Amino acid sequence: MNTPRKADLAGLTIAEIGDALVAQGDPRFHAAQIYRWIHKRGVTDVDRMTDLSRALRARLADRFVVLTPRVAAHDVSEDGTQKFVLELPDGKRIESVFIPDTPAQTFCISTQVGCAMGCAFCLTGKMGLIRHLTAAEIVGQVRVLAGALDLLDKPFNIVLMGMGEPLHNYDETMRALAMLHEPHGLGVSPKRVTLSTVGLVPMLDKLGQEPLMPNLAISLHATTETQRAALVPPTKKYSLASLIEACRRLPLGKRSRITFEYVLLAGVNDSPDDARRLVKLLAGLKAKVNLIPLNAAPGIPFERPSDAAVDRFARILADKQMTVSVRKSRGRDIRAACGQLIVEGGRVPSAAQQLAAVLG
Repeated sequence: MNTPRKADLAGLTIAEIGDALVAQGDPRFHAAQIYRWIHKRGVTDVDRMTDLSRALRARLADRFVVLTPRVAAHDVSEDGTQKFVLELPDGKRIESVFIPDTPAQTFCISTQVGCAMGCAFCLTGKMGLIRHLTAAEIVGQVRVLAGALDLLDKPFNIVLMGMGEPLHNYDETMRALAMLHEPHGLGVSPKRVTLSTVGLVPMLDKLGQEPLMPNLAISLHATTETQRAALVPPTKKYSLASLIEACRRLPLGKRSRITFEYVLLAGVNDSPDDARRLVKLLAGLKAKVNLIPLNAAPGIPFERPSDAAVDRFARILADKQMTVSVRKSRGRDIRAACGQLIVEGGRVPSAAQQLAAVLG
């Protein structure tokens, strides 16, 4: 006889916990206490929820579990960046990164195991998509990192820039952001969250209607249709022009801007002509450009541009009154930098195979 599977309290909203309590004959108001224990205090053992009666704790233990990703590995970079390899209940693994003093404390969180986008310069994309994360698993990463780093009661930023494409896992990502925003939990404001996406146009339009809209970072990386189709293959379905128009439709606050991320690849998209086309492409948008010199790694068939090439590109943008920054790579020595997240067993084609695919 199969034992009924226990529900995961860490994956429920306060309203859902309340409904479960009422269904078993307990008062709804205990839901806020339970949520606070799990998400604000990082407690995973219901018996330690000491402001609940012993009888209620016993009923909860009988019917529910509190699932939390397990830290399988933890590396610290010479620059202070920390990478956590987290094992999920089904044995799948993901990576999350803590980036200190940026200038705030920042958690880089994953939304999928692997990624289906297949960006030519990103190791995560070489894994392919293994599965989506649940909202509980997305939020669980934040709880684990905040608990391990003693930040449960301190402010921090979140960037959805880890493994996966957040808008490809739209519903669970939005549910996770709502759970993180809950005042009885960590109370993370949408202003402290940045969602990075390659730009799935229908999902961008949907995102613009959300009551809790995070900051947005568009992974652009190209200034022509041919270039972008080669570097970000799934976006062939959505033209560069349609992506920019979708960005123009997004409702932005007076002080809000869209960040356009642009990974610079030596001899591919780092020329003065590329810079001038980028200026023209983003004209009239409330935008800022974040230039990311490639974080080279075995399996990535491109090279990092010279500092002179990076400076030249940035100067062309700045001279046209664009707000531009050059991202300083963090955690490269522990493979925690942008584009380098890949768990053991990920399928990485040879550099020759990848370069041939990009060059056609």
